[in-house]
Amino acid sequence: MINRVLVTAGASGIGFAIADAFDQTGCKVHICDINKAAIAEACANRRFSASVADVSDPGEVRRLAQETLAALGGIDVIINNAGIGGPRAPVESISDDDWDAVMRTNLYSMFFVVRELTPILKAQCSGVIINISTTSVRTALPNRCAYVVSKAAVEGLTHNLARELGPYNIRCNTLRPGSIENERGRQLLEQRAAREGISYEEALQERLGYISMRSRITPSEIGEAAVFLASDAARHITGQCISVCGNVEWEN
Repeated sequence: MINRVLVTAGASGIGFAIADAFDQTGCKVHICDINKAAIAEACANRRFSASVADVSDPGEVRRLAQETLAALGGIDVIINNAGIGGPRAPVESISDDDWDAVMRTNLYSMFFVVRELTPILKAQCSGVIINISTTSVRTALPNRCAYVVSKAAVEGLTHNLARELGPYNIRCNTLRPGSIENERGRQLLEQRAAREGISYEEALQERLGYISMRSRITPSEIGEAAVFLASDAARHITGQCISVCGNVEWEN
């Protein structure tokens, strides 16, 4: 069976790696992103169909659902990947607007997408939902309260959906990426090095010191994990939070 897959924020980073992994297995893939130029680049050498959409807006999600179903002829797999880092600040300094922006992008967007497409999955009595979280939920992370809380709520959403939708043969799991070796991951280390007045290499070695396997992961590993969770080999895996991280022990 050829799965029909939607990947939100699929034009770059982890989202693109996930979309690419499904594409390589022969799946039909529809991506969305708020960045039109990134979509054009992502689709240049792939068979993706695509929509420009801000999934934090329920109206745009309704349009995205219609465009996804039209492009794919249905839906089998939903990858909720859209997210932002939000403010880096102590909790008492986080503004209402910053808090709301993180919750709408990281949490509400997943609810909006699931709400629109679950009736299709229920009608066919099959489907897979994979929500992207972070290992920071497990470690906690000072001065990143909005981000961590939003992702903890994502895991609660996953857990409840797995129970609610299980009788319809719809599985729902969370993937927790760890420290990723890509442009975004390198930027985060550069910012940390600048804040602490240390070199990039020192920041990297300190980060690796809190990872049991002393190595970072690649975006393609998240893609591979998503493909597995959507496959028949994972047909009875649901309601789980699966970390792809080399065992992140701590972070600061």
